[in-house]
This record gives sequence, structure tokens and C-alpha cells, in this order.
Amino acid sequence: MAKSPEERFHQRQPRYPKEEFARRGDEIYETQVRPQVEEDNHGKIVAIDIKTGAFEVGDTPRSAVDRLYERYPDAQPWVIRIGYRAVFRIGSQSLRQSV
Repeated sequence: MAKSPEERFHQRQPRYPKEEFARRGDEIYETQVRPQVEEDNHGKIVAIDIKTGAFEVGDTPRSAVDRLYERYPDAQPWVIRIGYRAVFRIGSQSLRQSV
């Protein structure tokens, strides 16, 4: 029986050290994904498979990751908010990047 996206989400284990995971995710976003998504998707979430470079855009981290898992069940997703330095914000300071 196929597992739900929620079950798959909780069973994933990172295959890379945190630093390598972040480095790969940032590099793929900046060089491959950002030029394709930034103009029309500001503020949305992109989930990137750091192994293949495949990505999905969604309104929430969960929706983007679920869509990525539908296409690539073994994905290692890196998640970022398009046009911002971080997915979530704490406090009142803006995390929006200068364009």
C-alpha cells in the first residue's frame, strides 16, 4: 500500500551533513532555480531536491515538499521562500532580499 505524503515526510533521513545540505541547496537555488522562479512567484515556497536539482513551487513548505515527493519519492528537499533569505520570520525585521 502506498504511503501518504505525511508518512513519507516523517520517515526521511538526511543523507548529508547539515553544512553540505545547506551548501548544495543554496547553490542549486542560486544557479539553477532562482532565475526560473523569482519573477512570478515572490513570497512562495520552493522545495529543491539537492540530489537531482528538481524543484516544486507551492504556497506552503508542506505543499511544495509534497509535490516534490510525488515526482521524486526519494528526494532530499531544501526549502526556501522565493525572494527572501529565510522561509520563516521571527520578530519584526524584514528578511526580504534587495533586488
